[in-house]
Amino acid sequence: MLSKNQIKLINKLKLKKHRVESNLFVAEGIKTIKELLQSDLKLQHLYTTESFNIESTLETLISEADLKRISFLTTPNQALAVFEIPKAKAIDLSQLCVALDDVRDPGNLGTIIRLCDWFGIRDLICNKGTVDCFNPKVVQATMGSITRVNISYLDLEYFLKEAEVPIFGAFMDGENVYTHTLPNSGILVMGNEANGISTPIEALITEKIAIPRFGDLKATESLNVATATSILLSEFKRRTIET
Repeated sequence: MLSKNQIKLINKLKLKKHRVESNLFVAEGIKTIKELLQSDLKLQHLYTTESFNIESTLETLISEADLKRISFLTTPNQALAVFEIPKAKAIDLSQLCVALDDVRDPGNLGTIIRLCDWFGIRDLICNKGTVDCFNPKVVQATMGSITRVNISYLDLEYFLKEAEVPIFGAFMDGENVYTHTLPNSGILVMGNEANGISTPIEALITEKIAIPRFGDLKATESLNVATATSILLSEFKRRTIET
């Protein structure tokens, strides 16, 4: 049985300010929740239509009607869990990192987190204008990868000024990534969906790279930021296994 206070708390977690105040976030769906339960994240409570057989004080069986009352999804998926937001860990600049400059779309951020997990990128660095990684839509899009990537929100301009590693930026007029020399470590910066990398951050880029267009007309204006990230990470990682 859901209490009014539980419903109120969960509904408030849709907004970033309440997630920050309570240090809690929401995850939905059987697969995502099971991934998070197997991680180091601390469960605050689980609301489910079918038992997960976890500690009884942390689990409440509810009806599908009650799940609809608290779910942020159009079609709720059997369970909703509330977890504590973990503290970000120290950033490791000895290997390749990804930095985001004002990426606003939750789906794009969720996909980029999954890409970081897939390509073994430990650290994802976000400026404060980037969408919150604990936004319910982002958590849903990561499909559990959010537990395996260290995500930090900070003053990106200051961080890049202090970083003593190569800083790569994705630009339309950059060097061809397929022929450019790529190291095993450094920072790959990806920009805003509409405006790309901002002027202050561009000034700190040490190497501009680009994904060349191969179509005959070359009429496509740009690639989606998540798509571009996947291509660039694939190329960086390919170089590490070349013999």
